[in-house]
Amino acid sequence: MRKRPVIAAVLTAGTLAVLAAAPAQATEYSSALKIRGVQYDAPGRDSNSCSSGNTDEEYLTIKNYSSSATINLKGYVVKDAAGNRFTFTASHYLQPGDYVKLRGGNGTDSDKNNVVYRDNCNFMWNNDRDTIYLYKPSGSGSDAHSYSKSGDDADGNGYIRYHG
Repeated sequence: MRKRPVIAAVLTAGTLAVLAAAPAQATEYSSALKIRGVQYDAPGRDSNSCSSGNTDEEYLTIKNYSSSATINLKGYVVKDAAGNRFTFTASHYLQPGDYVKLRGGNGTDSDKNNVVYRDNCNFMWNNDRDTIYLYKPSGSGSDAHSYSKSGDDADGNGYIRYHG
């Protein structure tokens, strides 16, 4: 479930002050690498067949929001709430403002096409709700988001955007 900031008004000594407060459960990591969005529900009927399925239509977009630093994805880990995980084992460099789509299924990783395949034909993200974690090679958090289909996907297209 996406957390939204809460605006609170406080009356102190006859003065009205407006405070922006972050939700108590929200965690914002000081990392330039963030989850931009997730296509958690692949279009069409779900089929995890490696030869004819649509697992490759389920993807996670990870973006480098730094204005100056290039980030190597090698060693970064993506996990879900159930503990399914993917580790970037090869070097994949994201220039400032660049992104990569981590897709299910099999394919050829490509810096030019901004794609890395999980080489796994099983779906990773649940269609009703899940939590996505992105960890740095050190094991510390880089970004995390929870979602629910009913609460976060207003247009019902199976895609949720987190960062612009």
